[in-house]
Amino acid sequence: MTGRVLRAGAALGLTAAALAAALTPATAAPQPMGRCTTTSGAVLAVDFSHWGGPVYRSCGTTPTTGYELLNQGGWRTTGTGHDGPAFICRIGYSGHDSGRQYPTAAEDDCVLTPPASAYWSYWHADPGDDDWTYSQLGAMLYKPQPGSVDLWTFGGTDVGGTQGRPAVTPGQLRAHNTRPQGDAPKPSATGKTPASPPDTDPGPAPEQPRTTPPTPSPEKTEPSASPSTPPTPPPPSPAAETPRPSTGVVDAAPAADAPHDSGSLTPVAVGAALVALIGGAAAFAARRRRRTE
Repeated sequence: MTGRVLRAGAALGLTAAALAAALTPATAAPQPMGRCTTTSGAVLAVDFSHWGGPVYRSCGTTPTTGYELLNQGGWRTTGTGHDGPAFICRIGYSGHDSGRQYPTAAEDDCVLTPPASAYWSYWHADPGDDDWTYSQLGAMLYKPQPGSVDLWTFGGTDVGGTQGRPAVTPGQLRAHNTRPQGDAPKPSATGKTPASPPDTDPGPAPEQPRTTPPTPSPEKTEPSASPSTPPTPPPPSPAAETPRPSTGVVDAAPAADAPHDSGSLTPVAVGAALVALIGGAAAFAARRRRRTE
């Protein structure tokens, strides 16, 4: 009897540990935004405008899941204590606000499922789509198509996605180049892709003030009969070659990983502890019965 109880408790404990390992974010190779094209890669976009931030977009490899896309290259999420990490409660990017995840703990403790009036809604735009589709699958089940866009925006909507639609369009976020641009990051000796800071767009170079060369002092000799040649103005400064993205949209290059809040795995850990406690109590009770017989 005691052996069966202990074996059952050990099996349940291993199952809980395996579940916890399975819920750990998988690694997907992040890429600079230019590596995504109209037919390859998946664009991840996260709208922080609810907190005064921009809409970040980055590129990830495919095929992968929406959850993996949202947990690589400096992006990290936190689930809820009630639903686990599959329900995205907070999102943070290490290149924005020191990796702080939003909504903050003061806004939502992420214990229970957030209300429909304030949560991260999940949207897709497949290649060629001009409008958003409200996701009918969770991030761990959905697999973005090559050339598609995944968008997370905070606010309120109904289950059909007819309210609270995104303010940006898929065309503002998707990749429009047909071939990868720039060099792909090379893995380091440890096999990990080196981190790089977020892309910044300095915009057009400021124009340099035009200076007129000083007029030489007239000589006391007789002036020349030929008129003086007017100074040639310097050529205008060229604008930056990198095109500026749409207003409020910022390219987020792969960055150092943000700290991952594993608090969303609390239900699994608590379940494993309860299994071990119950198994130990049953074994102790069985030993006492054997001694009294």
